[in-house]
Amino acid sequence: MKIPVFVSAPTTLSDHQEASRRLILRELEHSGLEWRALGRSDYPTELPLREVLTIARHCAGGIILGFGQVRADTGVLKPDTSEEKPVANPTLFPSPWNHLEAGILFSLGLPLLVFRESGISGGVFDHGVTDVFIHPMPLASLNPADKQALRAVFLKWQASVRNFYYR
Repeated sequence: MKIPVFVSAPTTLSDHQEASRRLILRELEHSGLEWRALGRSDYPTELPLREVLTIARHCAGGIILGFGQVRADTGVLKPDTSEEKPVANPTLFPSPWNHLEAGILFSLGLPLLVFRESGISGGVFDHGVTDVFIHPMPLASLNPADKQALRAVFLKWQASVRNFYYR
């Protein structure tokens, strides 16, 4: 039996984002873990947020995949405050569900693994918000050294997942 882990990722992804997601899922399979996700492996029978909590309670770890879902080419950040500034370059924002699901997983005390695409920041993707390191999103075409580094990240994390599951 594989140990279930919750994977937070948008359901609609670009081709390169989907390739990165599949790479992560292959690493889960390689580690003997089973991914669970609302709208992919599990479908809601109740309110979606309540369903996330139900699924997460049956998991022993969580992965947050911060893919860009909104791009702002113009705009104002923190309007009408002393920190107001214009959007100078295209700015990417993740799915708000990443933050909701990360909060649920964190509150359950599950070991977390967080990845983010270049340009994604804010909330759970800011360094120091949780007690986990924020990893760059791996690209589907990893060289052997990067693939070994990714596997090492999973090895360390899955040890925490197994510890949580068997305690």
